[in-house]
Amino acid sequence: MKPLSIIVLLALAAQVEDPRVTRAKQLLDALNKAEWKKVGKHFDKTMKEQFTPEKSQELWETVTKQIGKLKKIERVDTSKVANSTIIDLVSQFDKTTITVRVSFNEDDEIEGFFLRPATPLKFDPPPYAKKDAYREENFIVGEDGEYPLPATLTLPKGAGPFPCVVLVHGSGPLDRDQTIGPNKPFRDLAWGLASQGIAILRFDKRTLTHGAKMLASGQITLDNEVVDDALLAADAVSKHKAINPKKIFILGHSLGAIAAPRVGEKMPTLAGLILLAGNSRPLEDLIIEQFSYIYSLEGELTERHKADLAELKKKVDRVKHHLSNDTSAEDLPLGLPASYWKSLKEYDQKATAAKLSIPLLILQGERDYQVTMEDFAGWKKALAGRKQVTFKSYPNLNHLFMVGKGKATPAEYGVAGHVAREVIDDVATWLKKQ
Repeated sequence: MKPLSIIVLLALAAQVEDPRVTRAKQLLDALNKAEWKKVGKHFDKTMKEQFTPEKSQELWETVTKQIGKLKKIERVDTSKVANSTIIDLVSQFDKTTITVRVSFNEDDEIEGFFLRPATPLKFDPPPYAKKDAYREENFIVGEDGEYPLPATLTLPKGAGPFPCVVLVHGSGPLDRDQTIGPNKPFRDLAWGLASQGIAILRFDKRTLTHGAKMLASGQITLDNEVVDDALLAADAVSKHKAINPKKIFILGHSLGAIAAPRVGEKMPTLAGLILLAGNSRPLEDLIIEQFSYIYSLEGELTERHKADLAELKKKVDRVKHHLSNDTSAEDLPLGLPASYWKSLKEYDQKATAAKLSIPLLILQGERDYQVTMEDFAGWKKALAGRKQVTFKSYPNLNHLFMVGKGKATPAEYGVAGHVAREVIDDVATWLKKQ
């Protein structure tokens, strides 16, 4: 038998599918065919415990009610994150196109999967971004740890060393740009501040990159959702040759702003903290307020709305008065575990901030319905006797610090915009004074 030519060998190799791609497709096929016992065939131990056939059925039926049935897989993308292999199945459903992301461990077992929008959106740069004034490089936060996170370091042109701001996300499994609909507020901040000579580090959140693994652990807290990675990021970037290690700042938005004083407490070498739309009141109180506000936008409360609010108030009462390690997540607000609510109850962001000696900048949008001017007033009262604290609010800005008019609504987040130039300028001016 004659030896195969190089061309034939390459052609044959191209036809051999990566077994992880095959397994990812088998997972999606089992879900699509409602073969629930086959869904977990290639799961690792923790995934098998977390996603039982019953749980897989519940999840998939909930999803397909919203997006319809799977029609076809349009594209397969493969990438690496630390020791994990990521298979993205860009899939067309009846109503939209979704990326089914399947993550494999070193043993080629499925360690997690989740869905994310795949419809390409056009993200125009903000008008204040000067593309020739900065450059970007890839970065890994926690590279040698259990939860490595892909990141982007935006550096002004020049040798440096530059001051650097680490961006810390709000709630939810957010990417490094904090993408919300057609908006990327963290990218706006990075490009806007880098255009004024300030380096920025932004990273994908742990709940995005390692969500299933965190969920399987059953012990989600403020620290392992937000604080730990902010500390790792600040420490790692301080060692970069282009960064001034004495000028590392934390900028937290929403939940990230709540966590910022805790980061400052654990890392006293930080040069300062910037809090954007951070609530000074307990999170559980805000949840009732937010749902009440959103329901009120529809007019008079319906019986369903009243029942939903009554049930939510019961869950909030459990957090305040009856919380224990054994309290089920189903009996708590937002379905978050008891460990999470306990970590919030044991932490006082205002008292922690008051004890810090580093400079603080606290900014608030006056049209924000999620974190309101009542929270802004709470910060002012708590920090009244403390030096080196700067406050500013913006009449026309919402929770994303984007311009709007009239009464703020959730639909506003679906309108493309940019972080207001005055916010970029105010943050840059404050940073340069520190």
